[in-house]
Amino acid sequence: MSGHSKWANIQHRKGRQDAKRGKMFTKAAKEIIIAAKHGGDPAMNARLRAAIAAAKAVNLPKDKIDNAIKKGTGELAGGDMVELQYEGYGPGGIALLVEVATDNKNRTVAEVRHLLSRNNGSMGEAGCVAWMFDKKGTLYFPKEEYTEDAIMEVGLEAGAEDVLDDGEAWEVRTAPEGFADVQQAFDDAGIKYSDAEVRMIAQNTVPVDMDAGRKLVKLIDLLEDNDDVQNVHNNADLPDELFEEMAE
Repeated sequence: MSGHSKWANIQHRKGRQDAKRGKMFTKAAKEIIIAAKHGGDPAMNARLRAAIAAAKAVNLPKDKIDNAIKKGTGELAGGDMVELQYEGYGPGGIALLVEVATDNKNRTVAEVRHLLSRNNGSMGEAGCVAWMFDKKGTLYFPKEEYTEDAIMEVGLEAGAEDVLDDGEAWEVRTAPEGFADVQQAFDDAGIKYSDAEVRMIAQNTVPVDMDAGRKLVKLIDLLEDNDDVQNVHNNADLPDELFEEMAE
């Protein structure tokens, strides 16, 4: 989820995802398939490099990574996948971007619309909220392990755009096309990130109360449980009390 106190949000999502490794594998493989459609050589395809790195981060086996690349390039069957983005609104009027990878557009749009309508949300027209977000590569480093100077030295040298203080973590932001190179620079330096991916960052966030926040978290959980949904982005500024409640 994008928005206020992202570090706490990521920690919450990681806890959920660790319990659903099979879904993580599915999503990682789909991202590789989509990325490989633009070329199967990671050295020449920055998105594929990033997708492979993300797959390795969730321990997707090497043979599954190789097969996903071959599906994307057409060497194996099963690569008939399209990438789509749905836009809409969640509880409290919060903007939602739902990124999907699917082999059946009609099924997926019906399922996403159903989840939204049943959980205090609604589907919007194309373009209704996308303008509120920027695509950025993001990496997070725990403050208890690394100093800001250490992160800045590697990140900025590798081409990162900025290093931000995100509460309990340092957040490194990059242009999408430079994400894989920055990620590799930290790997080479032996500096371990707690989360790294290209995501949509809200230009501005909107405060929500506890009730709307709980409903929003429930809706995003349901959307992310769908096998076709790759990512869900929003512009909510969730209350600190909600993070404390989720951590219990």
